[in-house]
Amino acid sequence: MTIMDATEAFDSAERAMWDGRARVYADSFALLCAHPVPELLDAARVSAGTRVLDVGTGPGTAALAALERGARVRAVDADPGMVAAAQARGVPAEVAVLPRLPFADGEFDAVIANFVLNHVGRPRAALAELRRVLRPGGRLALTLWSGRRGAGQDLLGRACAAGGAVPPSYLPKLAADEDFPRTTAGLADLLTGAGFTGAEAVESAWDHRTTVEEWWGGATGGVATVGLVVTSQDAETVVRIRREYERLCAEFTAGDREGEGDGDRDGDADGEGRLALPHVALLGSATA
Repeated sequence: MTIMDATEAFDSAERAMWDGRARVYADSFALLCAHPVPELLDAARVSAGTRVLDVGTGPGTAALAALERGARVRAVDADPGMVAAAQARGVPAEVAVLPRLPFADGEFDAVIANFVLNHVGRPRAALAELRRVLRPGGRLALTLWSGRRGAGQDLLGRACAAGGAVPPSYLPKLAADEDFPRTTAGLADLLTGAGFTGAEAVESAWDHRTTVEEWWGGATGGVATVGLVVTSQDAETVVRIRREYERLCAEFTAGDREGEGDGDRDGDADGEGRLALPHVALLGSATA
């Protein structure tokens, strides 16, 4: 398979992964991805009057936060269902697929991309396009998952392995020539290589507060790679995965940590089934 074939296969698999899953995502993993949004907007220097583009807006979480700051916001996503969900929340969103955006050169003061770069088959070309639509001196800020994973990030994967799941052959796999180190240095180098200046990257770590059923719902709804793994199994294997998942959840019960940290949610009315899942992400920023 050529590099171009691998890239097209990656992008096609990503589009299929998200098709029809906007609601399930909004009710599960989107709550996790909302955590670094304030830091993301600060890194992009978003304030009243800033012309902001939110790329890969999903259900519009980051775009709404920018609007609350008084910014002038546009948003795009590759998935029509995500665009419809964002529009329903009052976000001026439209369908667009990286690495091509329907905007003029230098149209924005800031571009934000919250957990988007890990979903494109040509990350360097995507960054070049984001730089194109930024004015000189404009700011880019983005997040993606770190290679140094938090223990909570592996909960569902461990359950799949313990339950005997066999990953399907159609999982998205980035071409080796397009990949890069998922470290602070690796992300900063990637931004510099794309023509940005003053590139910086830091780690952001937090405990995501969720419930046993909410977290399981994202996987059984087919969201993200782990969702593709779970939904591709036969019924008996899914039962085993669920059993292993419940066993492993005991390692992450909120218990006496209840109420700590950001993103805390009420979960079950009686407080049972609460989880605190450690996650680690990278936050990168740079100037066009």
